[in-house]
Amino acid sequence: MDHDAYHHYHAVNLRAQTANASPVQLVLILLDGLLEELARTRAHIEGHRFTEKARSLDKCVDILNGLSSALDTERGGEVVANLARLYEYCTWRLYRAGGELDVAMVDEVVGLLQTLRGGWQGVQAQDARRVGAGAAHV
Repeated sequence: MDHDAYHHYHAVNLRAQTANASPVQLVLILLDGLLEELARTRAHIEGHRFTEKARSLDKCVDILNGLSSALDTERGGEVVANLARLYEYCTWRLYRAGGELDVAMVDEVVGLLQTLRGGWQGVQAQDARRVGAGAAHV
């Protein structure tokens, strides 16, 4: 496989996806990327590829930090505080997973993030219904 071509395609595709994305769509894109990287992290742990595991975990933590830094803590209330705690917990578990080479901890984070992703998909569906209802009244 030509990795350079794949990475170029992936970068172009990502730019296209994010160009006109709503904030909710951007969160979903980041979560999808994070879940993909977590799958690679798990494979690196299982394959005893420790350098790649470290790079992959760094990418995961960077995405979690990005999600966390985008939170509006002044206006978000309890929901945002809970999201911040969840991102912090996931980061802590990933650091432990990397140190202990424990894929179960990676799987735990994947499960939490898949649940979170489902919630964001629900928000996206509500937004779409709201927009659709608004367009019907025009």
